[in-house]
Amino acid sequence: MAININNAGLKNTSIENKSSNRQVQNGQAGNSASVAQKGGDAVSLTSEAQQLGGLQEKAMNSSGIDQAKVDRIKAEIESGSYKINVEQLASKLAQFESDLFAGGNDE
Repeated sequence: MAININNAGLKNTSIENKSSNRQVQNGQAGNSASVAQKGGDAVSLTSEAQQLGGLQEKAMNSSGIDQAKVDRIKAEIESGSYKINVEQLASKLAQFESDLFAGGNDE
């Protein structure tokens, strides 16, 4: 019994089917794009989504710095009236170091 290793005379139908399916899909994709343009699909956002979008835009345009507070502290420092709460400063420094070194031990 001889084995035909070259597939002489046989068509590779799976490859031909795949290429014809692609052609059909490409044709449908072009048609669906034109249908979408003609159909005039619309999207509506809830008022909460619109508000969130506005807040995101405002945050992106903001520097994140309270300039009025900065100006007030600058003026107090220049006039000599700015008071430093040493107990609060020491507490914050101790908390920072605790967080810093505690985070290093986890790794």
